Amino acid sequence: MNNISCIVCGERTNLQDSLLSTVNTCFTEDNLHFVSDTFNTRICDYNSFKNISEKADCEFVLLITNARSVEISEHSIARFAQIADMSGANMLYSDYYDLDGDRLSLHPLTDHHLGCVRDDFALGNMLLIRTSSLKKVLSGMDSSLKYGALYALRLELMKSDSVERIPEPLYTVIKEDFSKSGEVIFDYVNPANRDVQIEMEKVFTAFLVEIGAFMKPPFKSVDYSNNSFKYEASVIIPVRDRAKTIKDAIDSVMTQECNFPFNLIVVDNHSTDGTTEIIKELKSQYSNIIHLIPESNSLGIGGCWNLGVNHPDCGKFAIQLDSDDVYNTPFTIQKVVDCFNANYCAMVIGSYQMMNFDNEPIPPGIIDHKEWSDENGANNALRINGLGAPRAFYTPILRKLQLPNTSYGEDYAVGIALSREYKIGRIYDPIYNCRRWEGNSDANLDINKMNTYNAYKDRLRYFEIKKRILIK
Repeated sequence: MNNISCIVCGERTNLQDSLLSTVNTCFTEDNLHFVSDTFNTRICDYNSFKNISEKADCEFVLLITNARSVEISEHSIARFAQIADMSGANMLYSDYYDLDGDRLSLHPLTDHHLGCVRDDFALGNMLLIRTSSLKKVLSGMDSSLKYGALYALRLELMKSDSVERIPEPLYTVIKEDFSKSGEVIFDYVNPANRDVQIEMEKVFTAFLVEIGAFMKPPFKSVDYSNNSFKYEASVIIPVRDRAKTIKDAIDSVMTQECNFPFNLIVVDNHSTDGTTEIIKELKSQYSNIIHLIPESNSLGIGGCWNLGVNHPDCGKFAIQLDSDDVYNTPFTIQKVVDCFNANYCAMVIGSYQMMNFDNEPIPPGIIDHKEWSDENGANNALRINGLGAPRAFYTPILRKLQLPNTSYGEDYAVGIALSREYKIGRIYDPIYNCRRWEGNSDANLDINKMNTYNAYKDRLRYFEIKKRILIK
């Protein structure tokens, strides 16, 4: 491997025998380097990257991170080099195997394209980077970066479409992170990572400016002069098989205190576990509940939302509530409508408290999405994987736009589209409880389902970025 400099992040004395044997076999002392710098494919600082760049004196750098838990083979290294030669790519990453005890399982990653701009995009633990590209990008990189150096490199290489995934498992990772998928998906908004968020936003904003996709305020205000609505607000709950939680959700709506008329539209997507009977019983107690059962059997959450929003008795403002969550204050609806009326916006997004099923706070606590700002929220929304809750919309605009008929990311698709053009209102006090339990649709997802969800949102970002470039 004379054209590859191998950089292993970890002290030589701490490496596994299998990894040490492989790199010693494949590389000479001249092109094999061990660095103790803290480095992973999520967060890395400029100085660590500069140190790695200075040690690279071959055509490519093979960067092995988290070296204590990675096993590779001679074939792996050769295959990386072969695909680099075939593709001309400047950065390559591959699928791998997870080794959990005695259980070996495939860990596929997702393809890379212009929409893969979230800073937590998974690259695995082994990268092959063209040395000339690495040095060129580093020469113009902000040397003050403490977290976003690899993110900045990847975004720069993305401009020339030169980041490639090899859809083959080319190494093995001994599993060390036992976090559940339902916990990992909230890492990007953990308040403990605020400094990271700020730096990543800085890096991403510069990228959008350079490719012509940056949206500059002011954004449009909305005219609320349409007075044809019977109700000022409607809460919409799409539900399927949530007998354990639907009553709590509905009760939290029915106890709301407002100075205007509101109703609740429950779109019952052919439940079979007793949910339908619970809704019917509650409807008999409250005159402002509308119980809809779709004629179609092919509706996702987005399709159910469209059914509710297009109902003739939907209010001027449509407010979200998931069937296993609750409003945590009797004034949630009032606060949301007040925010609309104060800001003349197309969408309002609140803040929420993470809770367990017994309504006890759990980490990471309050999710307020303080990465949002009136000046840059529309841009930064493309970097993160969600916008917050509860979400609410001005009904005439949502009726015109409609939600994708999916059961994941449908609200995100609408949110980033609206933010491109309209003002978005924010409420930073928690007004909603997001309850985590084994029945959540995003609890304990396997890697294939996680990839499906992430790939869909990445594709939404791709479409949105292309649109923003076109309208400039």
